[in-house]
Amino acid sequence: MGEYSVAEARRKLSLILREAETQGAVTITRRGRPVAVVLSFEEYARLRGQRGFWAAYQRLREEIDKVREEIPPDLFEDVRDRTPGRKVAL
Repeated sequence: MGEYSVAEARRKLSLILREAETQGAVTITRRGRPVAVVLSFEEYARLRGQRGFWAAYQRLREEIDKVREEIPPDLFEDVRDRTPGRKVAL
C-alpha cells in the first residue's frame, strides 16, 4: 500500500489515482499520521456493498457451507484418539 504526505498528494494526484486503480489502497498522511485513504472505485463499490457485520457473517457462513460440501465425511475419521485415557485421582 502506497503512502504519500498531503503535500506529495497535491503534486502527484494522477500517479496516486493510477496506483489506487492498479495496486490497491493509497494512504495520505499529515505530519506522519494517516488521515485518508484513496481507493479504486471498484474497491469502494465492493466495500459499500457490505451491509454491516451480520451480512458479512452470513456470507462467510455460506462460503464455509460450500467448502464443507466438498470435504468427504470420513476425512477425519482416524484423527481422533478414541482410547479412554488415564485414570485421574480425586
